[in-house]
Amino acid sequence: MKKTEVGVFILRVFLGLSFFIHGVSKFQSGISNTASWFDSIGLPGFMAYAVAIIELIGGLLLIIGFGTRYIAVLFLFIMIGAIIKVKFAAGFMGNGQGAGYELELAFAVMAGFLFLNSNSTLSLDSKLFAKNQQ
Repeated sequence: MKKTEVGVFILRVFLGLSFFIHGVSKFQSGISNTASWFDSIGLPGFMAYAVAIIELIGGLLLIIGFGTRYIAVLFLFIMIGAIIKVKFAAGFMGNGQGAGYELELAFAVMAGFLFLNSNSTLSLDSKLFAKNQQ
């Protein structure tokens, strides 16, 4: 097994766990509160439910490596939306009033990497969808 495969595995599990925890947090703090906050920044409140479910279920799927490419692109879009709609005005490191977009950008870059490199031997995808080579 190559070191790169282990690196992709570690990155995929870390990103999946991070998104899963963010999804759990949205539900624990009251998803209706998150929906109200979405409304307050000009996004439809129902989007909070969609984002939280994608983070929660997508995080678990990413951890086991199932649908990696599809989950990664969903996470990439969520992070781009968060940067543009919420964090960009604060700058990269923040402005003293709120956090910057460095974490969202790091997550977006990781998701982009996983989108481009989703064929890991240490994933459920590779076991279920392996091409027969004879």
